[in-house]
Amino acid sequence: MFSFLLGLIRLIIFILYVSIFSLSFYLVSFFWNEDTTRRNALLLRDFILKITNRILGIRSITYGELPKVQGLIIANHRSYFDPILIVTHLNAFPVGKKEVASWPVIGYLCKISGVVFVDRKCQDSRQKTCEGIKDIINNGNSVINFPEGTTHVLPTTVAFNYGSFRTATQIKAAIIPVAIDYKVISDAFVNDDTFIPHFLKCFGKQTTEIKITYFPPLYSADAEYLLKTSKDMIDKELIRFRKDWDNEK
Repeated sequence: MFSFLLGLIRLIIFILYVSIFSLSFYLVSFFWNEDTTRRNALLLRDFILKITNRILGIRSITYGELPKVQGLIIANHRSYFDPILIVTHLNAFPVGKKEVASWPVIGYLCKISGVVFVDRKCQDSRQKTCEGIKDIINNGNSVINFPEGTTHVLPTTVAFNYGSFRTATQIKAAIIPVAIDYKVISDAFVNDDTFIPHFLKCFGKQTTEIKITYFPPLYSADAEYLLKTSKDMIDKELIRFRKDWDNEK
């Protein structure tokens, strides 16, 4: 009962403060030009997400050095919260499924803060996404992509999609592998999970512990090498995370 109430309180606070800031931003954006709106949207996003971590009781443990170069951030995928955590560390633009764009409040925040939406079932959409990724990286920013294309609770990654790595070789961008996992396995957003029930379950705990590792950038003209190397690095780190957590029991 306590966990349900805590999760519900956090959900209400989250919705209220995101709604207030998003509405305020929407109103004042009428007085800004496009560049100012885009810049301030990123500042608003970073502010909201940092407060979100505190409200939700996130306890993150970070390994490795944050990348000092721009590139394509390649991470395994557990939950909708994965890009939120990465963005609190780095000024990057996530690639997300198009359904998120229609989510109340969150969808608007994603749109104004530069999320690249993709319909993975549509080849034209996938191609436009690749072009968008190229533009963002060429303009000096990083892009977050989850090449598994789905969330799951398996101990290591499932097959990576090839497209992201091909894009990186075409524009000679760095691949920055990132491993991320949650101490409580059921915190993953998988299968038929829906947002509110999952939110209440995940953030009804006093703290949600997440581990994340940033690896050094990889450079190569060989997309297969980038894919395999990234996958191997992430898999080994996921195994280490789980082993460390199991040893705490």
